[in-house]
Amino acid sequence: MDINKRNDPDKTGDALKAQRFQMLADIAKELSGEVVFPTYFDAVLRLRKILQDPEQSIANLAKAISAEPLISAKLLHLANSVAFNATGQEIRDLKSAIIRLGLNTVQTAALSIVMTQLMRAKGMAEFSETTHVLWEHSIQTSAAAYVLAAENPRLNRDEAMLAGLIHDLGAFYMLYRATQYDELRHRPDTIKYLIAQWHESIGVSLLNALGLPDEIVDATIDHDHLRRSPPNIRNLSDVVYVANMLSGGHLEWEPDEQTELAAEIAALNEQFSHLRPAIDTLANELRGTLK
Repeated sequence: MDINKRNDPDKTGDALKAQRFQMLADIAKELSGEVVFPTYFDAVLRLRKILQDPEQSIANLAKAISAEPLISAKLLHLANSVAFNATGQEIRDLKSAIIRLGLNTVQTAALSIVMTQLMRAKGMAEFSETTHVLWEHSIQTSAAAYVLAAENPRLNRDEAMLAGLIHDLGAFYMLYRATQYDELRHRPDTIKYLIAQWHESIGVSLLNALGLPDEIVDATIDHDHLRRSPPNIRNLSDVVYVANMLSGGHLEWEPDEQTELAAEIAALNEQFSHLRPAIDTLANELRGTLK
């Protein structure tokens, strides 16, 4: 038995509920002020501001990104992957990588590093199984969103990939915050209920606090809630909903209690079965590059 569990008085019933409520109250307070993430998040937020500045040249963007070696390496790797290098022409400089990938994909790669850093933050070991499932789901949803958006020339597939990757950022954030409460950290299963109930609304507040574009934030709203399946993908909200469902949807949290949702996922899998090979190929590319 883990020594921390042995020395930690067990909390059940009302006491455990009180600890859960305290975490939610603390999250609400934090989201109303300054969001606190691991240190590495600061670097990505700085990069994001530069990427959003229309006055910045590609050369200046490359210079700023080069200050973050890990991000630089991943961008070069991604730019030379099969998914983004149809010609087979290798590139070796950041400026060319940025041009090939586009600013939205650059931002997606940067945010993916934040999410992996959250997974490795102090205290997250107890949640390793949950974070692994969540990361796999995020990667698969990101790939599905990209492929779905590519079917509609009016949609930005790079923006869709970003939205798919971060649609469950609220869940990552909740797990990170749970590490600060002994009773929750030592009992990882107790946090799943909270995530299932609150990760969508907390995620929307978090993405707004981080300054993500309204269209992307709005597309993540109620992504796990059943709705009438769109016969055709019309907008970014449709993309995120369908991509999330094709990647397992809410079943990641409550696999035994979602019969209706399982039926919806099965129907969507049949409707979009022709896209599955492309989705799985891109997911494998992202899985190898963005981890």
